[in-house]
Amino acid sequence: MNEQISFDDFLKVDIRAGRIIRAEPFPEARKPAIKLWIDFGPDLGEKKSSAQITAHYTADALIGKRVMAVVNFPARQIGPFMSEVLVLGVSDAQGHITLISPDHDVPAGARMH
Repeated sequence: MNEQISFDDFLKVDIRAGRIIRAEPFPEARKPAIKLWIDFGPDLGEKKSSAQITAHYTADALIGKRVMAVVNFPARQIGPFMSEVLVLGVSDAQGHITLISPDHDVPAGARMH
């Protein structure tokens, strides 16, 4: 069973909507990945992330896609790339990641409630 957390703990996690504005293959990564540049609106600006999502996505197909990401984790060095946010996804039956995204157009930087 997962450890329970308080609602206040949950509120500490800052999850925001963003729009992918640039994506490139990341051949230097240990596991197949794509480098993402995501626009989180005027307050947060552009942030980078690396995501192991190559089973369902190509870099070109990701441009313009809305995603959800944790924006208040510390940046993490992944090979030669600094990942600044954690893009959220879920595993399919084969263990491949599918990105979580809003069903409707929401402003870049909108916080998850």
